[in-house]
Amino acid sequence: MRKAKPKKRILLPDPKYGDVSVTRFVNNLMLDGKKSIAYEIFYDAIDMVGEKMKDADKAPLDIWRKALENVTPQVEVKSRRVGGATFQVPTEVRPERKVSLSMKNMILFARKRPGHSMAEKLAAEIQAAFNEEGGAFKRKEEMHRMADANKAFAHFRF
Repeated sequence: MRKAKPKKRILLPDPKYGDVSVTRFVNNLMLDGKKSIAYEIFYDAIDMVGEKMKDADKAPLDIWRKALENVTPQVEVKSRRVGGATFQVPTEVRPERKVSLSMKNMILFARKRPGHSMAEKLAAEIQAAFNEEGGAFKRKEEMHRMADANKAFAHFRF
C-alpha cells in the first residue's frame, strides 16, 4: 500500500444515553448532515419501542442492542478469481465491518418499510430484528446461507 492508513476518528458519545454506538448509528441514519433530525428520529424510535415492548423486561436501548446483535452477520462471501473462474469465497467479517453492516442493513430495511414517519419505521424494524424477523434479519440469514453453500471454496481464502 502506498498511503498510510487514515486515523480512526474518535466519536463522541450521544447526549441522552452517553453511548458511542448510538452516535455511530445516528451518523449512519443521518441524511444531508442533519444530525439533530437524525437524533430526533432515533430517540423517538427508541421511545416507541419502549412503549410497545413494556413486557420485554428490558430497557429500550438494550432491546435496540439485542436487535443489532441479531442482524450482525458473522460470515460473508467475497468474489475471487481463480484461473478464469470466479468463486464466491466465504470469509469471516472483520469486527468493525460487522457493526457497520448491521447498522446499515437495519436502516436500509427501515427506510423500505411502509409507515408514516421514519421513527415509526425504525421502531418497527428494531422490534422485528429483536424478534429475529424482518428484512435486516433475512439479509443476515441470506449471507450465512450463501457462505454455507460455498464453503467448498473456503480453501481459496485470501
